[in-house]
Amino acid sequence: MVGKHQNHHHHHTSHIPRSKTLTYTLLLFSFSLLVTLYTFSSSARPSVSSLNQSDRTETSFVASLEQFLIRKAPKLTFGDDTVRGESDDDDLRKLDERENRLLNEDHPVGYPVKVYVYEMPKKFTLDLLWLFHNTYKETLNATSNGSPLHRLIEQHSIDYWLWADLISPESERRLKSVVRVHQQHEADFFYVPFFTTISFFLLEKQQCKSLYREALKWVTDQPAWKRSEGRDHIFPIHHPWSFKSVRKYVKNAIWLLPDMDSTGNWYKPGQVSLEKDLILPYVPNVDICDAKCLSESAPMRTTLLFFRGRLKRNAGGKIRAKLGAELSGVKDVSITEGTAGEGGKLAAQGGMRRSLFCLCPAGDTPSSARLFDAIVSGCIPVIVSDELELPFEGILDYKKVAVIVSSSDAIQPGWLVNHLRSLIPSQVKNFQNSLAQYSRHFLYSSPAQPLGPEDLTWRMIAGKLVNIKLHTRRSRRVVKGSRSICRCDCWIPNSTTAFNSSSPLLS
Repeated sequence: MVGKHQNHHHHHTSHIPRSKTLTYTLLLFSFSLLVTLYTFSSSARPSVSSLNQSDRTETSFVASLEQFLIRKAPKLTFGDDTVRGESDDDDLRKLDERENRLLNEDHPVGYPVKVYVYEMPKKFTLDLLWLFHNTYKETLNATSNGSPLHRLIEQHSIDYWLWADLISPESERRLKSVVRVHQQHEADFFYVPFFTTISFFLLEKQQCKSLYREALKWVTDQPAWKRSEGRDHIFPIHHPWSFKSVRKYVKNAIWLLPDMDSTGNWYKPGQVSLEKDLILPYVPNVDICDAKCLSESAPMRTTLLFFRGRLKRNAGGKIRAKLGAELSGVKDVSITEGTAGEGGKLAAQGGMRRSLFCLCPAGDTPSSARLFDAIVSGCIPVIVSDELELPFEGILDYKKVAVIVSSSDAIQPGWLVNHLRSLIPSQVKNFQNSLAQYSRHFLYSSPAQPLGPEDLTWRMIAGKLVNIKLHTRRSRRVVKGSRSICRCDCWIPNSTTAFNSSSPLLS
């Protein structure tokens, strides 16, 4: 019995460890499986921080540029076929292939826009962005009218916003109106990423002119330029002083401008036109008043009409002094002298958010950033600028968001204030509701947003494609070596009456 008992005991004791071992093994396997599945799931799903980073929309030029230079610029790779020497027959043959492609495609010509971005030497692009980045905090330089140089560069930084979007990876882009292509013969348009405004303000005068000449030669050496004489090339020339010394050599190209001054003070006759060029909005100087801000500021808008800026200007801007004299001391009207420094920005922003209407007269040029500051502040613009051409007016109806009056009416004693006071509350509310909807069209951002200014730029440019091809073909149809009898230009002179502001593009 003892032996059997001992044998049974031995069998029982050997069975228990095996059961425990099996149990522990199963538990360990299950735990490992759960860890593996969790790890795989976590790696496949973006983290909250990465989602926030990728989804964040940045509207500050300085902040966006900081992110671009530190995170994106070192990773930039270019696989395109930019030609850096003289063109040859093969280059021109490849460019001609794009015309054959357009005749065989089913979708409408021009949409989405196919853009080739030149890979220019860094001295025209990244070096200038770094120059701004490394100096904007320290500089106290100002122009003759008191505007800080770097603030001027910011409000004309459309060249940065367009380029940064075009060269971003497709996975990060949100616009459907434009596609970057990497072969010249696939392109509808050619974008020249030269930062003309930064170079004008931050380089010495002779250094700037030399860089302009180098950029001009570089671009005009390209076979695509020679083929179309630049008609399908896009130049961001958003400050009226930028690229001025060589602009006459690129007059056929599409210029991205702040306005069109028909007086000849800034552009020579025949250099700019609504048919050829495009008006882009300034980058606002003030922070956007979002839905929450608009709601909170509504009961505080007790000022009828607000203006803060310089009252003594040249050319069409002389209207400012007359308006200042007419409106000074009028009840519920605030007219003050000021500049665009940091203190000026806060004062303007506060004044606009406390006002129903914001006076937007002409300055040295027909336009100013004040118009777009007013729009994003929820302050109804009162535009007094007879020569003003507005951005994207083929798409946007400015009568919905602004009161536009002639200079002769505005300076009549009591006329302007009486007109504003005659507007009934429902009319004012309609203006305000439209402003809340329209502000998105004037906010440059990274990444660029659908129906933002970058998007509307390409929608407007798409409409120019067929006409550009018309002029390009007309210029090439005569046999080489013979003389063309017809040398007429078909550009339509600036005229707001020739354009219909209604458009289905936003409907």
